[in-house]
Amino acid sequence: MDIEIKVPSLGESENEATLVSWLKSEGDKVLVDDVLAEIESDKITMEITAFEEGVLKSILKQADSTVEPGEVIGVLDTSAQISARAFEKNIDKTPVKQIKPVENPVAKEGVWEKTKAVAEKLKEQRVIAEGNNTIHERSVERVPMSRLRRRIAAHLKDAQNTAAILTTFNEVNMQYVMDMRSQNKDAFMDKYGVKLGFMSFFVKACVYAAKKYPAINAHIDGEDIIYHNYMDIGIAVSTQNGLVVPVLKDAGLMRFSEVEQGIVNLATKAREGGLVPDDLKGGTFSITNGGVFGSMLSTPILNTPQSAILGMHTIQKRAVVEHDQVVIRPMMYLALSYDHRLIDGKEAVGFLVAVKEALEGFGGILLDV
Repeated sequence: MDIEIKVPSLGESENEATLVSWLKSEGDKVLVDDVLAEIESDKITMEITAFEEGVLKSILKQADSTVEPGEVIGVLDTSAQISARAFEKNIDKTPVKQIKPVENPVAKEGVWEKTKAVAEKLKEQRVIAEGNNTIHERSVERVPMSRLRRRIAAHLKDAQNTAAILTTFNEVNMQYVMDMRSQNKDAFMDKYGVKLGFMSFFVKACVYAAKKYPAINAHIDGEDIIYHNYMDIGIAVSTQNGLVVPVLKDAGLMRFSEVEQGIVNLATKAREGGLVPDDLKGGTFSITNGGVFGSMLSTPILNTPQSAILGMHTIQKRAVVEHDQVVIRPMMYLALSYDHRLIDGKEAVGFLVAVKEALEGFGGILLDV
């Protein structure tokens, strides 16, 4: 029986994608849940998996082709089913004689033979050393932008062209948060099976502050302002295919454990290519953490149509004054970029101060440990 391999739904406003690659070739055996191909839309990279066993009979659309939701890109022949058990039975059980590897005297000296492809690459970019003078053969490489990268570029440029973006800064003493994590990490892990990270504190702090300054959680639609009685927070995640911002839905109703579990699930799906369109829908506010890459300070760009985004940065020990005494504390710079068309400076500063106060004064009861 032939089964059509179709492009899955891409979500709202997505009507085409690029077939990035086939991970199986015609004639290959396929088991349930094997990844057949990868597609990339403007917002997401997705895997197309097999729902039945069989043999990949034919490929109808080649890599780099533009495809649409529901389009047939290949055919799977399920008449020749090959379960994992049956496949194992056909494996030759004849013992294989162990052969002791022979040492290559050249390899032993640390000189390894290059493959033909590597050798050709080295030839193209060869470096000829003559005394103290080195001659480099220069080259350039033109690579098409991926559909996702093009979408990211257009989205960020649109944010600059549309919103009146301004950024305000503050700093937070992370000692309290670090102490709370240290004191509760074991109990938290034992009870919920997930590590207590920094991001949940920031999510909770932003929810707290947004209740005091609701414009932060609103956006402009034409000549209207749309206020939300919920808070869906986008958490920026860097992947090998580019930056994606999966959304933590109803973050304002979550406990610490639910925030941590939600963040871990979304980040894992993002890095493993498992995000679905619904994971990226909506979002009323965003958080990005440049600190994981060592960023000391930055001005994050809005994730339109949202009106504000919080930027976290690296934690550094600095000398600060407390009660007229100079002490060393783990400090972090915070940055809030906001749409000045909707949010006044007073509100932006007030929101950031509220985030700072929350992070420096959370009580252990919020951890539910």
